[in-house]
Amino acid sequence: MALENSIVEKKHKNILLLPFYIVLNIILFTFKGIKFLCLDLFLLFFNRASGSVDKAYQTTRHMLEESKKESDALIVQNKNSKWQEKYNNFWFIRRQNAKLEEMRKVLLIDLQNEGSVRSQVPRVYQYKARNKNGKLETGTINGYSKLDVNTFLLQENYIVYDIKTSKTIDFLYGDNSVFSVKMSNKDLLFWLTQLSTYIKSGIPLTDAVKILNSQMQKKKKYRKAFQSIVYELTMGQPFSKALEKQGVMFPALLINMIRAAEATGELEETLTDMSIYYEELEKTRKQMISAITYPTVIMVFAIAVITFIMLFVIPQFVKIYRDTDAQITGLTLFIINFSDFLKNNILSIILLFLLIFSVLYFCYKRVKVFRKKMQEFLMHLPLIGNIMVYNELTIFTKTFSSLLANNVFITDSMTILSRITNNEIYKEIMNETVENIVKGDKISTSFKNHWAIPDVAYYMIVTGESTGQLADMMKKVSDYYAEMHRSLVSNLKAFVEPILIAFLALIVGIIILAVIVPMFGLMGSLESM
Repeated sequence: MALENSIVEKKHKNILLLPFYIVLNIILFTFKGIKFLCLDLFLLFFNRASGSVDKAYQTTRHMLEESKKESDALIVQNKNSKWQEKYNNFWFIRRQNAKLEEMRKVLLIDLQNEGSVRSQVPRVYQYKARNKNGKLETGTINGYSKLDVNTFLLQENYIVYDIKTSKTIDFLYGDNSVFSVKMSNKDLLFWLTQLSTYIKSGIPLTDAVKILNSQMQKKKKYRKAFQSIVYELTMGQPFSKALEKQGVMFPALLINMIRAAEATGELEETLTDMSIYYEELEKTRKQMISAITYPTVIMVFAIAVITFIMLFVIPQFVKIYRDTDAQITGLTLFIINFSDFLKNNILSIILLFLLIFSVLYFCYKRVKVFRKKMQEFLMHLPLIGNIMVYNELTIFTKTFSSLLANNVFITDSMTILSRITNNEIYKEIMNETVENIVKGDKISTSFKNHWAIPDVAYYMIVTGESTGQLADMMKKVSDYYAEMHRSLVSNLKAFVEPILIAFLALIVGIIILAVIVPMFGLMGSLESM
């Protein structure tokens, strides 16, 4: 009897200490998980790498010992082989030079016949030539004939051996080919700033572009376009036309602004204005990325912590419940079932998530109706909507102000504005504005009572129209909403951190509470005994 009482007292004491063990186990398993990610995983990789290094060292040492034994016998042979190699290289160079000279003779004959015929549209020519440093180079350039391309390359101190073109070359290296590149805002900003500085210093435009070409030699993806621009300028084409022929590399806004500047003779000022414009645009873009990145990182971390608890911590409590025959109901049962579901289907869930994300991304990029509906939904959200609206208004008014200041026609300005934005709602506003202008209505008509245009922006546009200072008013609207956008992004970053941390703490607290509740029921049943 005394033995049975001691056993019951011992069980009662163990159950009283059970909540303490539960919390201790949660902390222990969480610490083990963090330790595995931060220390054990690193040590595992380090040990494997060390083993590989030791194995490589032993192999290398054995190879060195073997080679040392053979080194004496190979000394004389190496001396002879060096002379043989020089002899072979000499003949190889001679054969290569002879082949290149034959190609050059064929080219000279071709330039006097079919190669001098100019095409109506520019084509892509592939050339093989030796540059001024003596290095053999193969590249492509847009031109109207082989003779024009050869003349241009000779002016650039090239020794030309071969120039050819075909439909295949046009397809692979043309403006709309898969190899077409678009200049990033960072590179475009540097290019415009330097070009403006050189022109202000009195350097001719063609020479300035050549200097920039040599400065950006490391950007090999831009080399073809820069050479083509120099070629077009050498052939007497306007600067805007030379940029336009590079396909998607330069923005339509920049090309139209330069075209207007060429008509008014204000190229230097326009290049400076556009460099400032793209600098401010890059700042706005970085603010948007900053606003999106921080909440995303916090959410990913929260999901990772919750998933870790569900997959590795909860199963440990299931074993305890099973051993003590605890009755599980309600929230605890739901969490246990959800943990089992995650454990059994984690791979399928990840693949399904990736599939859904890929489909949504494809539809957003390719399906106009879907993109418009998504943008409408996001723009009606309380905080995200204001950030999107302020960002679009900042870019729209800043661009519109620059276009008007450079004497670009209103209809052309609206067409350009509809191209530079990816927001379908604002594209529709631009298209409607063009239609209203054609009918003789005011610009502000399409902005009136539109849900995506705040009242402040509308009334400032009306004021600019009535006073004849629309460009200046657009600049003020841009500055106003740029400041609003910066303030909203700063506030978002300040509020998101405590909200997401509180959310994470709430979810983890609910999970812990759910796994502890059955223990209190088990303790109550033992006390009633």
